[in-house]
This record gives sequence, structure tokens and C-alpha cells, in this order.
Amino acid sequence: MKIVLTGSSGRVGRAIYGALAARHEVIGVDRSPFATTRHVGDVTDTRLLAATLKGVDAVIHAAALHAPHVGLHSDSEFQRINVEGTQTVARLARESGVRRMVFTSTTALYGHAITPGQCTWVDEQTVPQPRTVYHRSKLAAEQALEEMAGEDFQVRVIRMSRCFPETPDRMLMYRLHRGVDVRDVADAHVAALTNSGPAFQRYIVSGSTPFQRADCDALVTSPREVLALRCPQWLAEYDRRGWALPVIDRIHDASAAREGLGWVSRRGPEAVLEQLAVGSIEVLPEKRRADCSV
Repeated sequence: MKIVLTGSSGRVGRAIYGALAARHEVIGVDRSPFATTRHVGDVTDTRLLAATLKGVDAVIHAAALHAPHVGLHSDSEFQRINVEGTQTVARLARESGVRRMVFTSTTALYGHAITPGQCTWVDEQTVPQPRTVYHRSKLAAEQALEEMAGEDFQVRVIRMSRCFPETPDRMLMYRLHRGVDVRDVADAHVAALTNSGPAFQRYIVSGSTPFQRADCDALVTSPREVLALRCPQWLAEYDRRGWALPVIDRIHDASAAREGLGWVSRRGPEAVLEQLAVGSIEVLPEKRRADCSV
């Protein structure tokens, strides 16, 4: 396939490029130069996009302003890049005869659906309640794509869970309930290029969880008991390393992606320990805490 990948210089874009490049022609577009980017430019540059999209089979749209940009860019810039940029890419892709678009979204847009002091089960039926302009802009972009989707223009939305670098004590447990490896995110995008079904589909992409919906209340009141039942090996790992257990306030259910995309997370907590052992930049030093949140 010939695929245009926007946001190809970013962390997620680079992972997607790596998952595709051996078997497909990938044309990277980003306003920052990088080895994975062929064309340097903005996603609202209609002339650049129109020329790039000629003869293309599919588009993966990963370019966006993200949570760390909140407060650094105006609300209007989030609207321009995340909403208007997405609409522009979709419109020009459809006009160029592109039949499939995969959009990189985020589970962060559930926002206030996560109630403090509770553990919330999150799936595609959970109603988003955005907290920031970032969340609102991603949700608005999804809604615009849903309106544009049709038989001749298939759209797949990937709502990815937390997947940025952070300390291992956080990352390991997050992989069990609200996190995912960026390489698994890339694999989900690849799967979304070819699956069948309705014109518009939306999927949560998160690590495989051992927890069940019925565990939510007990994960708040007696988390150690639930962990001892569902994943005793990882509770023992925390105890062995002297790590404090992170609060489990949500569980992301990725079962729809397994059924609809044939995708499954392949890099769980064991991958975190492997990366920690080799000094991967994906795992931050234990003394440092990540400031951003999803």
C-alpha cells in the first residue's frame, strides 16, 4: 500500500512508520524534520497535502497538538491544528480517492467520566466528558470524521491509552489497567488499515487487563486483595522492589479492538521490566516523576 502518515516525526508517528515501512510505501508529513518525514509542512497546507495525497491508498493522521501543549498554545491553535487540520486532511483525502483514513485519538478525552475516589470501567460506550481544550479538540475531530465517513471513505479511530515514557513503578501497573506500549499502538493502526465492517469505527487500544468489571469497587477499597487474586506475580514484583502501588482509578477495556481489528496488546508489564533492564529511554529513572497525565 501507499500510505500518507501525518505527524511522522512525533513519537507515535515514528512507531507507526516503523511498523509499516518494511512492507509499504510510507510518505511522512510533519512540520518538524526527521528521518521518517519526507515532506515538511503543516497539516493545514492544502497545496502540500493535495500533491502528497495523489495515488495514495490510505492516510494515517497522527499529527496533533497534545496535552503538554495545553497552556503553551491558544485554544484557537488547538482548533486550527486538531480540528480544522483533521477536516482538511480528510476532505482532501476523500477528494483524491483515498478510501481509508485512520485517526489517532486518545482515551484522555473521557476526562471527567473518571470520578475521583472511584474506579471506572471505560469502553467505547463510556460517554466522553472532556476537561481541557486538548480533549475537546480530539473529540470534535472524531465527530467531524464520523460525519464524513461513508462507503467510499472508511474511517477508523484509535483511542490510545497512556503510552508515554514514565517511571517503571507507574508504567508497569498502568499496563494492567490504563496503559499501552507505543509499539502496540502502532500495530493497532496497521490493523485498522484493512479490517472490514461499517464505514466508521472507533476503538480503545490499551494493554490487556486481568481485571473484570466486577472488580472496580474492590480496587478502591482493597486493591491488594484484588491484585493477589488477578495478578499475584505483579503484586509480588511491587513488594520485592519496594514500589508503592499506583491508584487504580480506571480500567480501559480493549476487547472491542480485539474483536473488530484482530489486534491484541503483545507488550505488557514484562516488557516494562525488559526495557528497564536495558536502560531504554521509554522508562524514566525511578527518582523522577512524569508531570503530564492522560
